[in-house]
Amino acid sequence: MAEKRPTPLIIYFYHTRLTRESYEEWKQFRFPGHILYGLPLLEKYGIRSVMHPYKAFASRWKLMLYTTRKILCCREKYDVLYGTSFRGLELIVFLRALGLYRKPVVIWHHSAVSRASNRFREAVSRFFYRGFDQMFLFSRKLIQDSIASRKVAESKLQLIHWGPDLAFYDHLLGELPVSLPRHGFISTGKERRDVKTMLEAFARTNEELEVYIAEESNGISYRRIADSLCLPQNIRIHYTEGVIPYVLARKVAEARFIVICCLDYPYTVGLTTLVEAFALGMPVICTRNPYFEMDIDKEEIGITVPYGDTEGWVNAIRYLIAHPEEAERMGRNARRLAEERFNLEIFSGEIANTLLKFRSE
Repeated sequence: MAEKRPTPLIIYFYHTRLTRESYEEWKQFRFPGHILYGLPLLEKYGIRSVMHPYKAFASRWKLMLYTTRKILCCREKYDVLYGTSFRGLELIVFLRALGLYRKPVVIWHHSAVSRASNRFREAVSRFFYRGFDQMFLFSRKLIQDSIASRKVAESKLQLIHWGPDLAFYDHLLGELPVSLPRHGFISTGKERRDVKTMLEAFARTNEELEVYIAEESNGISYRRIADSLCLPQNIRIHYTEGVIPYVLARKVAEARFIVICCLDYPYTVGLTTLVEAFALGMPVICTRNPYFEMDIDKEEIGITVPYGDTEGWVNAIRYLIAHPEEAERMGRNARRLAEERFNLEIFSGEIANTLLKFRSE
């Protein structure tokens, strides 16, 4: 008698960006799968997905109301709600805490759970976190800080070794001319970037820097900061719009070094750019963020600099230029780290194993 196959687990996949379009682009090697938080590889574990029809709203309340209506009115059957963020899911989470929404809620929590500023907000927040069945976090530091808040059980917190879609980057590298020489430094990403420190440091060197960044993000006007500085010709700034990971990945692959200069915020600022460096085998100069799971200095994949340390950045830039063999070794170490510990295949399996625990609920 043939062995009976287990019933597939069906998840409602909630993402804070367009999903169906990105998934189709992933199939054509035009969108990195890690930005879809494991979705492309879950099916091989027997997990099917109902994709949320994401729509952007400037108002957070409008986003919450739209998201709640779409989820509660979904006619497709599913077992678990899996979200890459709780932004937009707040009402659903409160309904889960009240016992009125019956599906398990599993989400990515991008920062540590923290205490609220007053008693009322703290009480509401404590009740809110009862609505999560499982939370994925990027590092043990985030988990430790979340436990210290005493508002979420340790058993609900899980470390995921989030890393790059190596197949995407290998395909991209295969599209580039073999003889194409890598040159210069490049900076991408827009979240909480310390543009002033980075630009001032490169202005003191003759090294080429290409910056790809939004004009404004999270209330920070990067154009205004750049315009306030007298920048030499070795620095070129390109202002970008929208989500263009494939275009930027090609630009990064043509550079020699990746630089990630960030402001001091208590979460993994710059992680997406960092894991891209892993996949491409490139050394980095990066702000020393204690919330990263990987230790850049210990793993010898680049150089870290304290927050706002312009002199430290100048020294790091000059060191990589003066030590090309060391820089190449850092790049090889970075790629090895991705292959062995941080990549889409690994973290998709970790996510799948957790989601499958909810099969019988």
